[in-house]
Amino acid sequence: MSKSLKKRRQKYGLPPGALVHVGDKPDQKVKLTLIDYSETKILQRNNLSVEGCLSFMDKPTVTWINVTGIHDENLIGEFGSRVGLHPLMLEDIMNTTQRSKLDDYKDTIFIVLRLLKYDEQDSSVIDEQISLILGDKFVISFTESNDDVFAPVFQRLHLANSRIRMRGPDFLCYSLVDCIVDHHFVVLEHVDEQLDNLEDELINLPSTDTLQKIQHKKREITSLRKTIWPLREVVSKFQRLDTPLVKETTRLYLHDVYDHSIQAMETIESFRDISGGLLDMYMSTMSQKMNEIMKVLTLVATIFVPLTFIASLYGMNFKNMPEIDSEWGYYGTITVMISIACFMLFYFKRKKWI
Repeated sequence: MSKSLKKRRQKYGLPPGALVHVGDKPDQKVKLTLIDYSETKILQRNNLSVEGCLSFMDKPTVTWINVTGIHDENLIGEFGSRVGLHPLMLEDIMNTTQRSKLDDYKDTIFIVLRLLKYDEQDSSVIDEQISLILGDKFVISFTESNDDVFAPVFQRLHLANSRIRMRGPDFLCYSLVDCIVDHHFVVLEHVDEQLDNLEDELINLPSTDTLQKIQHKKREITSLRKTIWPLREVVSKFQRLDTPLVKETTRLYLHDVYDHSIQAMETIESFRDISGGLLDMYMSTMSQKMNEIMKVLTLVATIFVPLTFIASLYGMNFKNMPEIDSEWGYYGTITVMISIACFMLFYFKRKKWI
């Protein structure tokens, strides 16, 4: 059974909208970070309370609330009820096994995306869930861990002439989605490098460990495909959504993100072909290696067939064998055997069998 299915057991028998965290619970506390900005000014507050965040949401400026950690049911429930979020939306936020999707709640747009990250220590790809809520004057983001995923967006917001500062919350939401898609390409670059290393290993010195690495990489690529495939659908729906929350100027940028999602999907498909080719290459290499071994053994056996015949013939010890009493019989027999072996080696070499 897959890991995601095992996690979903926690919700068995519960009614829709029940707030139960499905996933690994980190040791860190839930942290709320707020950025309130306009074209001329920006204000950032860290480690705020729910009440402190709500005091900014009625202002005419754009408010971005980033919630780091989604494992505290009480805090997420209080935050959702105070903001007026739908119970099903809160349920999906706390369920970290969600497939990427977009739901239109009329007054808000709810987006679930999978963020890919590369673990340098284990040389593996991990993913976590990120939820985005777009409102008329605000954007709320929910992340599982504090990995500075949106650090580039934070930096751009603090620039005086930043395009984000001059646009509405829809452009901020686009920027967050674009940042997540860019993370995909960072991970895909690592996967591409690992596939190149596997190909070099196959050419130079393949082993049984190489086969295990190829199988692991094939499973990883399959998981990546399941993660990235729905992204195209989400971005396309976001771009074509008939809602006043998304301005026409932002839709053009969303089209660019859609192109990037297509490119990521095509890259994954090429990785699938490459991994399949590596497996075929491994089987072909092992088969060729076995053929080389069998060829050597066959040549050795072929050379020793006449030698074994001669040795067994004169090993019968019959009394009337004329060569038995010959003074040079032993040396003559050895000379004949060596000559036969040399002739056969010369013949095999001429036929290019060795």
